[in-house]
Amino acid sequence: MSAVLAAFAVFLLLNLAAGMVRAYRGPTASDRMSAALLFGSTVVAILLVLAELDQAPALRDVALLFAMLAAILSVAFVGMPSGTRDEDAESPGDAIDERD
Repeated sequence: MSAVLAAFAVFLLLNLAAGMVRAYRGPTASDRMSAALLFGSTVVAILLVLAELDQAPALRDVALLFAMLAAILSVAFVGMPSGTRDEDAESPGDAIDERD
């Protein structure tokens, strides 16, 4: 059973690497936010698998903390004013007016 869990952990790490590529290449803030939410759920899954492999219940608590933070992050992103979440902006700093 531990070999199956270890293989699943490797698969999740590969999924995380694919998400990093998407976050880097994502043209809009929404694409990057989707990748960040993917990171959160994948990290939670990896921590739960490692908690089962190592019989470490503290990792389950950390996974719960990451799940709560991901939920808060998604609510904060949805609650942002639409002007700061511009679809054409390259980064969050691009939507802010520069005062020179």
